[in-house]
Amino acid sequence: MAGHIQDRWYTTKTGPDGKSVKVKSERHGTGLRYRARYVGPDGSEKSKSFPDGQKRLAEKWLSAIETDMTRGQYTDPQSVRITFRQYAEKWLDSKTSSPMTRKELGRRLRLHVYPVLGSRPVGTFRPEHIRELLAGLEAKPCVSPSYARNIFADVQSVLSAAVDDSLLLRNPCGARTVRRPKADSHRVVPWGPAQVSAVRAALLERYRAMVDVGAGCGLRQGEVFGLAEDSIDIDGSTLHVVRQLKHVEGHPVFALPKGGKKRDVPLPDSVAATLRAHMDACKPAEITLPWDVPEGPKVSARLIFTAEQGGMVWRSNFNGKEWKPALAVAGLIPEADQNGKYDSAREHGMHALRHFYASALLDAGENIKAVSEYMGHADPAMTLRVYAHLMPDSRERARRAIDTVFQRMAQEDHGPHTAQ
Repeated sequence: MAGHIQDRWYTTKTGPDGKSVKVKSERHGTGLRYRARYVGPDGSEKSKSFPDGQKRLAEKWLSAIETDMTRGQYTDPQSVRITFRQYAEKWLDSKTSSPMTRKELGRRLRLHVYPVLGSRPVGTFRPEHIRELLAGLEAKPCVSPSYARNIFADVQSVLSAAVDDSLLLRNPCGARTVRRPKADSHRVVPWGPAQVSAVRAALLERYRAMVDVGAGCGLRQGEVFGLAEDSIDIDGSTLHVVRQLKHVEGHPVFALPKGGKKRDVPLPDSVAATLRAHMDACKPAEITLPWDVPEGPKVSARLIFTAEQGGMVWRSNFNGKEWKPALAVAGLIPEADQNGKYDSAREHGMHALRHFYASALLDAGENIKAVSEYMGHADPAMTLRVYAHLMPDSRERARRAIDTVFQRMAQEDHGPHTAQ
């Protein structure tokens, strides 16, 4: 048997004759009599109490525990007392990702998961509970398919950790009847050179070089705002993407680029010349901000792009007062309404410059691995998923390549012959 059973109503003492005898304990007749105890895989003692007359049931319980351990099917009995929310909060605290990532992950769980699954004990999870969650997410107009995929991935990660901690036998997110939310089927339609030029011309002079950096180096908006003098290599041929300017709960901070990945990007001569001209006209300014979180240590950088007042560029101000009006002038979105408000322009945000960059490189024959590296994607597979449809058709190249080989073989009189 995996452990032993303690009878709390009796204790064993040594009698006058030296023999062991059972005598009533102080607890005799009160509370649960039998306490089944064993040591779990993690080395800690586990127990469960049973009332008087149920010693055989306690023995069966220990026997079942031993069988589960032998078969590799053991789950900690504590799992039926720990709720999903309790375990998820503890899991979040132990994650080593950035504070911003943890906050965003916690926000998704609080808004969309805890109301449905938060009070459910971890050890009771079944595929039906995940299907219920996914059905609820699908019914929410505010939750896009890609956002639902993120929420599903969060739940899957929490429950995978619960499996590792022996609180759950298997992860219900992996069941065949649980369908992971499909990714958005919307294909990226990149701007053409004329659209890039039109938006650039519609911006104030001090912001135009941002377009060159976004379209010519593939930087994200926060990376453009966080670009500093030290980002440009001494020889002017490389751009070091080492920081971004982002907002954490409304507070601006410096941080590593998305995914915590620094990268080097080829700096075209035309973009380098534009940056030099911009820095001559608008001198870089030293900006001091916390690092990563509002409570983080203060760091300084001489930013290349600053607002008209000389401070950092605020994303909300720039998007509403500079970028959208430029989009309207370029004919990409309608003019503002009578209240001065513009339509939503998600597909025409500054990210459109990254799409232009990717399409230009792929059209020029650059390999997908290099494009992925320059754009700071997690891996080439992600780049393929987003931009595969923009890659030039390889069928004609394939035909030409094989024809060339066969022609060479025929000239050597070793090639394939047409049947007569």
